[in-house]
Amino acid sequence: MWGRQREAYVMYKRLSSRDFAKIVDMEENSALLQSSMAPETSSPSWRLSFPHVVVATITSFLFGYHIGVVNEPLESISVDLGFSGNALAEGLVVSTCLGGAFVGSLLSGWIADGVGRRRAFQLCALPMIIGASMSASTKNLAGMLLGRLFVGTGMGLGPPVASLYVTEVSPAFVRGTYGSLIQIATCLGLIGALFIGIPVKEIAGWWRICFWMSTIPAAILFVAVIFCAESPHWLYKKGRTEEAETAFEKLLGASHVKYAMAELSKSDRGGDSDTVKMSELLYGRHFRVVFIGSTLFALQQLSGINAVFYFSSTVFKSAGVPSTLANVFIGIANLTGSVIAMVLMDKLGRRVLLLWSFFGMAISMALQVTAASSYISGSGALYLSVGGMLMFVFTFALGAGPVPGLLLPEIFPSRIRAKAMAVCMSVHWAINFFVGLLFLQLLEQLGRQLLYSIFTTFCLVAVMFVKRNVVETKGKSLQEIEIALLPQD
Repeated sequence: MWGRQREAYVMYKRLSSRDFAKIVDMEENSALLQSSMAPETSSPSWRLSFPHVVVATITSFLFGYHIGVVNEPLESISVDLGFSGNALAEGLVVSTCLGGAFVGSLLSGWIADGVGRRRAFQLCALPMIIGASMSASTKNLAGMLLGRLFVGTGMGLGPPVASLYVTEVSPAFVRGTYGSLIQIATCLGLIGALFIGIPVKEIAGWWRICFWMSTIPAAILFVAVIFCAESPHWLYKKGRTEEAETAFEKLLGASHVKYAMAELSKSDRGGDSDTVKMSELLYGRHFRVVFIGSTLFALQQLSGINAVFYFSSTVFKSAGVPSTLANVFIGIANLTGSVIAMVLMDKLGRRVLLLWSFFGMAISMALQVTAASSYISGSGALYLSVGGMLMFVFTFALGAGPVPGLLLPEIFPSRIRAKAMAVCMSVHWAINFFVGLLFLQLLEQLGRQLLYSIFTTFCLVAVMFVKRNVVETKGKSLQEIEIALLPQD
């Protein structure tokens, strides 16, 4: 201590007072700069970003609602609109939504990068309001299909933008928890559609009310997003630095703004988001992360999750359980797994949940295979099949359901994040469509045992794929993840 004081005194004697004052000012400014750039000792409050995340998850609620809204009312719809007994027309009422979703998801990256995340949410809500209104008021099949197409476009646009937005506005220490809210909102949407559809067989025309009801959360989303912060990552890429700082202040608090901006500047570069070409995503320098994302979504669908949903009512009916009650059991299993995933996401990490989720799904599907074999018959096979089905949905909700939508925006570099999500979600919808289209035919030709064995194999392939390719992102900032995975030129 004395040595440093003596050195300072000697320097003071050698320098003029003006020069010495300059040195002191430089040292003070440097200390202030380092202080401002140093991370806060405490994490930002989750309460600031939570309302913004809740608004974003309305898109997921609508997604779940519109997937389930035609399940119970489909028979009444077909009678009222004059296509009862026409299996093709009934299938189109369900699958037209998937076609619209494919288009919406394919365009989502370009829309989110072009107009921003908030306006993208409004562009998601608008076709849902228009489409649901058309479906609710139509007098014929054509009007229903057109309405479902509009709704599907919003369904495809919403989830990728929600995943982007939640990832970009969430503090690192709760990003996994917030990401799980997307899956929970989807479950609540499915359950909401189920309960609203219960009176459909007793009240004539109730199916129209089911569609009208969906316009309420869509309208809330359209208005509420106006008061939400825009993604600071998007603002920074557009060169709107001051607005990015203001957004960070809303989301993290004033004391965390400078550090957040410093972290952002390590990887993001303003003004280059529009230079991303499809070739970079499909076979360029970013191919590997896009391949990982697309494969995760493909394996998610090829695991048989939608096939289980399609076949659940038949299995439960054979056990003497009404279809409505069967859907309740499936919904409870889905919601319970999603809530547990929310609690564990930022404790155990994404990779661990994915591994154990796919492994649990493989075990559950193996139970289905056993139940379909000739070794077990009667009530034992029936209970094993029902138990395996509920276990499959539960383990799916623990990881394979919520993790891909959260993990992919984390591992994609900011420059390609929106467009890469669009490509991966398009793969999701395409495979979802073909699984839904071919499942019943494959079930008839191959039988339950062989078909469920194929699903079991895909689940085990998913375990190996995750183990080899997926990195852990728990607790890391998006910039830390990007720098670690950034492909070299």
